[in-house]
Amino acid sequence: MTKSELVAELVAANPHLLARDIERIVQTIFDEIGEALSRGDRVELRGFGAFVVKKREARTGRNPRTGDSVEVDEKTVPFFKAGKELRERVNKNATRRRRSEKLAAT
Repeated sequence: MTKSELVAELVAANPHLLARDIERIVQTIFDEIGEALSRGDRVELRGFGAFVVKKREARTGRNPRTGDSVEVDEKTVPFFKAGKELRERVNKNATRRRRSEKLAAT
C-alpha cells in the first residue's frame, strides 16, 4: 500500500473529514517517526510494531559487477520489528489464503 492509497482508504472510512486534513495527519505522523529515528529514539506503536535505529559496523564488501573488494563505511539504518498482534494477523490471513488456494486447486 502506498501513502496515497492509505490516505484514500482513510478518506473513504471517514467521510466527515476533509481529504487534505487526512493527508496532513498522515504526513505529520510519518514526519514525527522520521524525526524520532533521526534523534536515535525508538518509536513503538502498540499492536503494530517498533521502529528502531541500528548501527552497522564498517566492513569490507564486494562490488558485484567487478568482484573487487570495497570498503563500506559504518552507517546507521532504520529497522522495523513487527509486534505480536500484527504478526498474528498476517499469519492468520496467510493461512486463510493458502486454504482457499488449496480448495480452488481441487
